[in-house]
Amino acid sequence: MEQARRKSSRSWTAAVALVSLFAVVAVAAAGAPVPRRILVDTDMDTEDLFALLYILKQDRSKFDVKAITINANAWIDAGHGVNQLYDILYMMGRDDIAVGVGGDGGISDAGEIHPDVGGYLPMIDQGMSTAGGCRYRQAIPPGSHDGRLDTDTNSGVRRGFLPRGPQHYEPLRQPTAQQVMVDTVSAGPTTLLLLGALTNAAVLLMAHPHLRRNVERVYVSGGGVRVPGNLFTADDTNPFAEFNMFCDPFAAYVVLHSGVPVTLVPLDATNTIPVTVEFFAEFGRRWQTTPEARYCFQSLDQVLRRRRRPGPGLHGSTGFYLWDSFTVGVAISSMGNDEVNGGNDFAELEYMNITVITSNKPYGARDGSNPFFDGSATPKFGLKEGGVHSGHVQTGIRDGFCLVPGSNTGRCQDGYTKEVAGSEGVRVRVATSAKPNTDNSSTLDREFFKSFLEVLNLPRQSGRFNISTQFPFYREVLYKPDFMNVSRGKPVIFDMDMSPGDFISLIYLLKTPREVIDVKGVLVNGNGWANIATIDVVYDILHMMGRDDIPVGLGNTTALGNPTLGCNNAYAIPLGSGGFIDSDTLYGLARLLPISPRRYTPESSDDPEHRQPSAFEVWQCVRKQLDPGDKITLLTSGPLTNLANISLSDRDASSVIERVYVVGGLIRHEGHEKGNVFTVPTNRYAEFNMFLDPLAAKTVLESNLNITLIPLTAQRKVASFGSVLEALKQTQQTPESKFAQELFSLLKELQSREKLYHHVDIFLGEVLGAVYMVQGSDLKSTVMPKRISVVANTTRSADGQIVISNQSSNLVHALSDFDGDIYYNRLANSLANKKQSAIVANFEEQKAIWSRPPDNSEPKHTKFL
Repeated sequence: MEQARRKSSRSWTAAVALVSLFAVVAVAAAGAPVPRRILVDTDMDTEDLFALLYILKQDRSKFDVKAITINANAWIDAGHGVNQLYDILYMMGRDDIAVGVGGDGGISDAGEIHPDVGGYLPMIDQGMSTAGGCRYRQAIPPGSHDGRLDTDTNSGVRRGFLPRGPQHYEPLRQPTAQQVMVDTVSAGPTTLLLLGALTNAAVLLMAHPHLRRNVERVYVSGGGVRVPGNLFTADDTNPFAEFNMFCDPFAAYVVLHSGVPVTLVPLDATNTIPVTVEFFAEFGRRWQTTPEARYCFQSLDQVLRRRRRPGPGLHGSTGFYLWDSFTVGVAISSMGNDEVNGGNDFAELEYMNITVITSNKPYGARDGSNPFFDGSATPKFGLKEGGVHSGHVQTGIRDGFCLVPGSNTGRCQDGYTKEVAGSEGVRVRVATSAKPNTDNSSTLDREFFKSFLEVLNLPRQSGRFNISTQFPFYREVLYKPDFMNVSRGKPVIFDMDMSPGDFISLIYLLKTPREVIDVKGVLVNGNGWANIATIDVVYDILHMMGRDDIPVGLGNTTALGNPTLGCNNAYAIPLGSGGFIDSDTLYGLARLLPISPRRYTPESSDDPEHRQPSAFEVWQCVRKQLDPGDKITLLTSGPLTNLANISLSDRDASSVIERVYVVGGLIRHEGHEKGNVFTVPTNRYAEFNMFLDPLAAKTVLESNLNITLIPLTAQRKVASFGSVLEALKQTQQTPESKFAQELFSLLKELQSREKLYHHVDIFLGEVLGAVYMVQGSDLKSTVMPKRISVVANTTRSADGQIVISNQSSNLVHALSDFDGDIYYNRLANSLANKKQSAIVANFEEQKAIWSRPPDNSEPKHTKFL
């Protein structure tokens, strides 16, 4: 199915590969040296960006990067990672490099690998869907402080530095990781550089064993052989593993034991090349002559700020290492020396007999932890019963099996690159240490440090520009309206999880006259339908609408009552098509929006005035600004995590809350319609917003707050793409109505073309909450009081369900009926209203502004930064 959907893209890629192959053959026949064909598989962590830029600066007559694929089950979220990669390649003038990410294929219970397995899940947990848990990935924090929020945004540096190119993620058009890998390796001998979890490479080698002959060598960044691991979030259960190996131990085993030549650059070597204070100071003093060097320095500066680097005049390690950059340096040097005798300019190398531990003794035990064996008469992939893969597999970072009573050192070894004797291991070339700088007078104490800085600053193949030099009159401005002589309506806070419908709701609220509602703040949930870094799209919408005055608060990334590491209950949201990759990019349309000068900025930034506030801080700010007698109206469209946390942290919050409009829930009746948690079929009556944080839903809905519920039954009355698009077509065009039309048209097309998008009409119903809050009395609505209870923290088959409970002390008012035709017309007419329309219509208009000098036509409520 995936292959059929992407036939045109695959044919084009294959044609390019064929031309490349003919060119290689022609050059070889002429006797000229043939450049090494390289494919990089990366998890796009901050240090991977350094590695990518370092290799892109190499002499292309010797080292030619043909493709880059993204590993999506480690340090990056796919949608944010792929767009950052496209912008890096645009800066470097390398739009010719094929980029692959994701894919919706699966692996059957029998072990059949379907085309385009996306690498979103480790191989042991990969089924036929991209929805799934976070057995290993939960070791990676989802938020800030060296978590995925910081890598998705590159600590805010990405948006403020990289130019924006024409290429970006598009649903159903994006080449998948497997597609790009197969096409690239099929075209000729290829070296693989693996800088993250090894899932993509393992799937390639297992699904296409005939291509192994075209893999010249694999360079792997990761593992730790004779040194402890680095799982700082799980050391008390697994002190042996390194992150890249731990994120998919079985995939690592497959690659090392595949028969292709492997060079491993583990912690043994990278521990000997820490970023020192002296290196950072030298980098800052005189090694920023190219855009790529400046991007690396600014990125490194943010990383070290988070780690509280030593102050001026101090010496020693900063706690940060050039893991992946050093791996690329080792690879470049080895290839440049033709792999002769393992000669290398940057590292000491030796052969070792190693393996990757994928399960823990006793082998053959069936304890429910190992899907390769448990619940199946025949082991998956033909694995051996009682063999090294058949033991206990670590289920999470707090797996009780792995804990040793009375000890802080765990016993699980999943992902350990262990040195072993005999046939259990495989002969691998291993880097053991970094070579010192031969220039003893240099402050750069490693030979690779010198190469790294020199190469990044070479004028050859240099980056063309950054965002501020891409346009001749680039400027960052804030658009803040002047409401001095405008009466204000009721104060409103909008709490959203950044799903597609939420963005249309936000635009609708911003279009509503200030005399009716006064949007005081926006809160974002990080445990709903988008990853928390999508907060930058919220900033873009506010900028487009000229509302840079509205604060945006960052909420929690996990459900109430859950640890900060984990994925309950977000495991139910697909990671691929129709899920996170689409939400994080607003189905590719976020690139149409103007770029806001506001963006996620970590606490460690040197610009504390613009650091990212939390959801609770925004709540406190709005509350302090209330006029005497005013109360706040909240509209929630996502899990109720933020509101529950506010209620628990501010015991007096209810005294200033006039009403809460809650979009979500399904009140269960005898024979009533079903819920929409389609990835958990055993839970027939829950609605996603309640399911994603059932305890928060219980906390809020069973409180004494004045609540109006916009349940799934009401939302489904306005879940018609045809009706909303027809209403929009009957109105005049504004930038915001045009954007809504583009989004809804795209969702309609995707739903009609591909079953993976069967559910996207649920996002239409979300907009009802905003319209009802503003114009409920005009919709001929009926509201029914209900005494309800929420099922929480029981089983996944029941969590999030809402039942009638006469014992409940609190009533909610549930919207039961309204006139759908009036609703569609009111929504369309509001979006088409010329008043309070967009200040900057889209990115194309913004580019035009940045291409001419400022003049008196700039909006009067413009503030230059």
